[in-house]
Amino acid sequence: PPRDRPVEAPPPPARLRRRGGEGPGRGRGREGKGRKGWGRAHGGFRGGGGMEEAGGGRGFSASEHQHCRHNPLRDEWVLVSAHRVRRPWRGQLEQPPTEDVPRWDPANPLCPGATRANGEVNPHYEGTFVFPNDFPALQPDSPAPGDSDHPLFQAAAARGVCKVMCFHPWSDLTLPLMSLAEIRTVIDAWAELAAELGASYPWVQIFENKGEMMGCSNPHPHCQVWASSFLPNEARLEERTQRQYRDRHGVPMLLEYAEQEARRKERLVVENEDWLVVVPYWATWPFQTLLLPRRHVLRLQDLCDSERDSLASIMQRLLIKYDNLFQVSFPYSMGWHGAPTGPHLQEDCGHWQLHAHYYPPLLRSATVRKFMVGYEMLAQAQRDLTPEQAAERLRSLPEVHYKQRRRDGEGCGV
Repeated sequence: PPRDRPVEAPPPPARLRRRGGEGPGRGRGREGKGRKGWGRAHGGFRGGGGMEEAGGGRGFSASEHQHCRHNPLRDEWVLVSAHRVRRPWRGQLEQPPTEDVPRWDPANPLCPGATRANGEVNPHYEGTFVFPNDFPALQPDSPAPGDSDHPLFQAAAARGVCKVMCFHPWSDLTLPLMSLAEIRTVIDAWAELAAELGASYPWVQIFENKGEMMGCSNPHPHCQVWASSFLPNEARLEERTQRQYRDRHGVPMLLEYAEQEARRKERLVVENEDWLVVVPYWATWPFQTLLLPRRHVLRLQDLCDSERDSLASIMQRLLIKYDNLFQVSFPYSMGWHGAPTGPHLQEDCGHWQLHAHYYPPLLRSATVRKFMVGYEMLAQAQRDLTPEQAAERLRSLPEVHYKQRRRDGEGCGV
């Protein structure tokens, strides 16, 4: 289909059904113990993870009726209003990502042999290439602010380092178009940086902004790695919620969540022996996904060889599906979260589970994006498409990249 063709609204589903013994207030743990607090109502709604597109609560359909879902990782709620996906769109239309990126451009500061803003010349690298960010948000020797004279005006020291990592020497090759061996090289470089910087810094944030829509200033495939002397807001929040969940339920939150989603299937996108990708039950962005290991893993550097190989495979499968959704180089922001490092390496971090967040902005087509404004900024997050609908749409997409299919078609004279 054309890349700007709108997503058709799905047909009305069957009503939701709670699986016996799995609904809110009736959850069973891995040892058969009930989960305290499951099913606490938010505005009177008791829809929990045991609900699926099949029948249940009287008169209620998650794909037809608005409701709120709880995000236990952030301890916040999201409003789901699936009926709004049918409304006509007369708002802003984005320009689809360009597909005529030159493979090598001497003026591109990320290309091999190019000169960067600080005058340094890049080596003629053939794999990954890591270098200090020429415009870092964090520096290791920044002075600390003075003491505050009032509790409303507090400041704290912020030190760290910022690095850039190029995935590949070619500017026209994104992760879904790279080979499994090339993606594995990226994963190994991530793990190496996480271990190196994590030896002294409490938090190492690996993240990729892909596409102009996500603020990426350069089309060359790359990510950033920021190591900080403090735990950022998202890290502190996930530290608290995961610790509280384990203290209360005796199992790491995201380990149990992966087990639940692997069994329920309704939000599953792709899976293999070591990993699974789901559209989270509490997803905010239309096609947001969560990448989870099946075993208990704290940090990227803890992955064994086979898990790194299978991670390369599942990343490639997910990202091909993303590109195939609207037949464009799919924009997103993604990043890894794992147990804190530095001084926390000697602490009990067993409540943590390694995971990666993918936050893509596109909603209906390659030109219509989701905006987080108005109600989302002033009240709480809201989404139109249900996570189950989004997962089904991604799950049904082919795992051969649309560009490869085009090449194959041209080669056959189609």
